[in-house]
Amino acid sequence: MNLSPMRYRSYTWPHNPKVYSIEYHRTMAAHKIPFELYQLQDLGRSNRIMKGEGEFVGKGAYGQFGQLANTFYMEGPGLLVHPLWQASQAYFVSLRLEQAPRPDYVRYSFEFWEGNGLCSGMVTRVIEPAPEGGTGSQSGSGPQPVYHRVVKGDTLWALARRYGLTLAELVALNPQIKNPNLIRVGQEVRVG
Repeated sequence: MNLSPMRYRSYTWPHNPKVYSIEYHRTMAAHKIPFELYQLQDLGRSNRIMKGEGEFVGKGAYGQFGQLANTFYMEGPGLLVHPLWQASQAYFVSLRLEQAPRPDYVRYSFEFWEGNGLCSGMVTRVIEPAPEGGTGSQSGSGPQPVYHRVVKGDTLWALARRYGLTLAELVALNPQIKNPNLIRVGQEVRVG
């Protein structure tokens, strides 16, 4: 079976990695119920993790690894096209030499995390205090609070990590949330 070459951003593998694996995850929460054991809550499917191992062989093998390493250093997600998996936006999160490289042989491993962008679901709006005798207005002047619109699978803990906050900071920004373990799809959570 002749497979098309694997690509990420502008880098195309000269030959496909030898080992592939893909992990599917579902986020779950366990809630303790008084006088009961617990109740499980399905928070939805989370990102896929795609891993693999390969080698570059022959003249210029270390140069090929260098090109792959330069691709790793690019920030943000990129399009990952794999001969067996569906194409997806992914973050290149790990690249590892598996042994001391030689000019004609490099063995490596890699890991990609599927993602749909860092700020998916984020909503930005400004709420200014009402002038005396008037009503509030929305405009672009002054510091702007940043909000995230909750989507299926979101938790306050995950949102805090995504936006670089501690859970305590996020809870303090959102006094309207009475139970930090319960947020609803469509709800706006202040994240900045």
